[in-house]
Amino acid sequence: MTLSRFAYNGKRCPSSHNILDNSKIVTEECRKELTALFHHYYAIEIDPHRTIKEKLPHMVDWEGYKTFFSTLYRNNIPLFIFSAGIGDILEEIIRQMKVFYPNIHIVSNYMDFNEDGFLQGFKGQLIHTYNKNSSMCENSSYFQQLQGRTNVLLLGDSMGDLTMAEGVPGVQNILKIGFLNDKVEEQRARYMDAYDIVLEKDETLDVVNGLLQHILRPGDQEDRVELQGS
Repeated sequence: MTLSRFAYNGKRCPSSHNILDNSKIVTEECRKELTALFHHYYAIEIDPHRTIKEKLPHMVDWEGYKTFFSTLYRNNIPLFIFSAGIGDILEEIIRQMKVFYPNIHIVSNYMDFNEDGFLQGFKGQLIHTYNKNSSMCENSSYFQQLQGRTNVLLLGDSMGDLTMAEGVPGVQNILKIGFLNDKVEEQRARYMDAYDIVLEKDETLDVVNGLLQHILRPGDQEDRVELQGS
């Protein structure tokens, strides 16, 4: 809900989880159970009256994306995508859009299939909205490779995304851009306090791309790293 839209023309767009839910190979019984689980846990996730500590136990068509991905790649800027979604689906969409460049590193929930081809769970520890930090990276040495890069542009759509830059060594400046998509009136104050820029129900990457075009100048590209939440 940052790189991908939360809604388009007033209609909610599917997340990577929804894409799986709506698959034709998922049974109707399974789909109903997945829907019930979503309504239960999503309400907890976005509840502005609960603290992160209270929420933790419950957490066990792109627009402008080509400009965004290609600009980072051309300027040798790492793009780190930290997602609580389903990594297999996320990677497939990026490949289909033909923007899976070598500068991209993804940490997400990857499906684990048994030898008969049935989904039996997810690999490693579950990544959810409120544990997005270096401790969840199987290969946290990736962050060590970023030494010398002092600036981070962090994009997130939840309060949990604010911790994504933890573990990146030598960071001097972080510009935090928050995408506020749901319960806007209730959450505006919290987002304004936490993020440097808050975009309300923004279905584009226009602001982010505009910032990149303004910031990137000759000789000024190689000290940045991009972190993206979903």
